[in-house]
Amino acid sequence: MGNKFKYAVIARRHNEAISFDKLNCFSSHESSFAMTTALESMLFSRSSLRGTARPDFSVKHSLLLLAILLCSLTSNAKILLPQILSSNMVLQRDKPINIWGFASAGEIVDVTFAGQKKQTITDKDGKWAVILTPLKTSSTPQTMTINGSNKIELSNILVGEVWLCSGQSNMEYQMRKLAKIPKPKNEKLGFPADEVEKANNSKIRVFLVNRKQLSKPDSIHKSWAVAEDSALKAFSAVGYFFAKEVQEKLGVPVGMISSSVSGSAIEPWVAPEAFAQESYFKNVKVSNDPGKFYTPMIEPLSKYKIRGFLWYQGETNCFLNEDISYAYKMKTLINLWRKAWGEQDLPFYYVQIAPYDYSKQKSDKVVLTSETQPKFWEAQQQILRMPNTGMISTSDLNDNGGDLHPTYKWEVGRRLGLLAHGKTYNQKIAFSGPIFKAVSFKNNQALLEFDYLKSSNQNITGFTIAGKDENFVKADAIIKNGKVVVSSKEIAAPTAVRYNWTESPTGNFYSNGLPALPFRTDNPLTNQFKTN
Repeated sequence: MGNKFKYAVIARRHNEAISFDKLNCFSSHESSFAMTTALESMLFSRSSLRGTARPDFSVKHSLLLLAILLCSLTSNAKILLPQILSSNMVLQRDKPINIWGFASAGEIVDVTFAGQKKQTITDKDGKWAVILTPLKTSSTPQTMTINGSNKIELSNILVGEVWLCSGQSNMEYQMRKLAKIPKPKNEKLGFPADEVEKANNSKIRVFLVNRKQLSKPDSIHKSWAVAEDSALKAFSAVGYFFAKEVQEKLGVPVGMISSSVSGSAIEPWVAPEAFAQESYFKNVKVSNDPGKFYTPMIEPLSKYKIRGFLWYQGETNCFLNEDISYAYKMKTLINLWRKAWGEQDLPFYYVQIAPYDYSKQKSDKVVLTSETQPKFWEAQQQILRMPNTGMISTSDLNDNGGDLHPTYKWEVGRRLGLLAHGKTYNQKIAFSGPIFKAVSFKNNQALLEFDYLKSSNQNITGFTIAGKDENFVKADAIIKNGKVVVSSKEIAAPTAVRYNWTESPTGNFYSNGLPALPFRTDNPLTNQFKTN
């Protein structure tokens, strides 16, 4: 038999010896990685041991050894950036901007952008960071240069507004699907089926998080893209239409980051230690893999300055018949994310999960009823008591109660955009439908007060009313003197009122063209949920 031999390459990564067959030194981006030595070893067959055979080095083997030596000389020297920093990105205006990366320990790194030049030296772990002073809005493409042992140029960079959108499948819902869905029933809301084909706005940029790649340093610098063609097809429809609404109204560049996972519960988006710090969960076990998505898909983004968050999630938790527990999970998530970004007032705008026939679904874990979803909506609304939050209603955005992924994503994005205009950008614009505030009872009537109520004398449907026996009946409702007056001939002494308290809402209570959020005046969570 002929000689058999192989090359064993020993490397060091976090003080662990690694053989060449387990190592790709050319794609290693870890600052703690260093090639230390290459050893040649031969395995001889029994027959070769009887002779004096020597290994026959081929050209291929020589080139392999040369490549290994070059890798060992350069693996520590190259400056690398995180995935989120790339050409085509949008940087958040009017805030100090973090630029960071990896290189050799003790290496000098210069960053030049928009007339600023910052210099730093990498720490012992090879990490470096600089902070650019706040930038003004710029729709003119600019180039950022990072210099050290190598030079990196990031081109076509704009400065404007940046938002992070996250959640499960309804947030992940891709733009490409719009061209394949049936025409929706509500023609008043439009149907941009050809939006991807028409998209031609270089001021909207998108970044789609890749769960497996986000935490790894990047040497390609192409993660951000202009919102068009294949990049737009794969992007969140809600995120894109939000960006379109904001960009058209403000006239500034908008960058959208989408980090969503289909079917995900809320718990994976929250670090386990965050649940441990919330008193509600001290004696409550948190399931559904806490931190599973937060660690690889949210935390690596936290140095990148943004204007705020968009959240569309809840269906998975609604299937578990959750109510107040979900409110506390949302509270924990919001506090964690704001803390991670170092800004306790970052806007957090979210979506009421759309109507769905939960009561018709079978579950081995819980009993789902016609009140499962209204109670979940009620839990979602508790978050409105936290500062700088907003919730849009989707009670009118599902043509089919059996569709867990309703269309109208363009309208969801638009409504979120209206929230941002009114609450974040201080635009004088109608951005919310009626939100219940208080109730009083006089004679045989209930007098309801609302935020964002536009006076009208129209007759309103969708209300029910009950007395002490809690037997709710259909009610008459009109708007009078800035209040909604609700009554029924069947109820002489009302004690409670409900609106759209069903998984199949049909009420017509709107203000400024936007639907009211479902509610009940006898809401037990008002006293049970604590924001502090």
